[in-house]
Amino acid sequence: MKHILMIATGGTIASKQTGEGLAPGITSEEILECVPEAAEICRITAEQLFNLDSTNVKAEHWLAIANHVEQNFDDYDGFVITHGTDTMAYTAAALSYLIQYSPKPVVITGSQKSIYARDTDARRNVLDALRYAADDRAHGVHVVFDGKVIIGTRARKMRTRSFNAFSSIDYPEIAVIREGRVIPYIETSRPASPVFYHQLDANVFVLRLVPGQDGRIFDYLAQHYDAVVVESFGMGGIPLYDDGQLFEAMARFTQSGRTLVMTTQVPHEGSDMGVYQVGVKVKSELEMIESHTMTIEAIVTKLMWALAQTKDPRQVRKLFYRPVAKDLL
Repeated sequence: MKHILMIATGGTIASKQTGEGLAPGITSEEILECVPEAAEICRITAEQLFNLDSTNVKAEHWLAIANHVEQNFDDYDGFVITHGTDTMAYTAAALSYLIQYSPKPVVITGSQKSIYARDTDARRNVLDALRYAADDRAHGVHVVFDGKVIIGTRARKMRTRSFNAFSSIDYPEIAVIREGRVIPYIETSRPASPVFYHQLDANVFVLRLVPGQDGRIFDYLAQHYDAVVVESFGMGGIPLYDDGQLFEAMARFTQSGRTLVMTTQVPHEGSDMGVYQVGVKVKSELEMIESHTMTIEAIVTKLMWALAQTKDPRQVRKLFYRPVAKDLL
């Protein structure tokens, strides 16, 4: 029987009602007590790493989770991380870059309702996560939620209340879990050994463009951030306007030695800046990175990972364009 380490970090799954709203307060042991059937799936050791609403999770917590997995890697067959849904996709993407080529599964799950709620989705999700972590074919970082197995760099929260909260963006779910069975759709070869990384540079800003955007924002951002991700319109067009001030401000930003990444506000099908004139000019004249079909969660965390290794925009570009866990297609 496989031995799985369950790492609890808080979130809705671990929340109790307080006088000021739901807040994490249920321990890893209490979560397991709610799913006694788990003992039939695998042996489980439960640990509490922290107990936070995932809205409060940031880079230091991703590093702590990755370090905890690394410290215990040789002692367990797989890992299940219970986590809040609000930043789960960011955590899954970050762990995909911090724990690369893992021959063992690192599974993130959570729920839309507390595990103490009568009509919760938590019990199913925990059991499914454990089933997948104990499956002989499982490896790498994945989100397991509502019976779906999603690659860590492809997950995104698409609904705030429904149990089918997560979708796999522009890539198929690699498996489903039905009636206690893991049914794989896509199987990949198991890596030989993991590569762990121990640093992130959190000085990344995401700018969502609005019509009439004032370019002077880039002069401010250049003083405070190592990289900016621009969520532009449609396929990635940048407004040129009559005065060209937005384009000129972006040019100053890249000339200052910072990294500029272009993406789209549209959730599916990605960017293609070579289609329209408003995109071609930016792509051909600025030193920038186009993220194509990557999710915003993967873009941000991959930049944090790359910037922790080098601040040279050309080297960041090389690292960014190296595919990791199906993030670039």
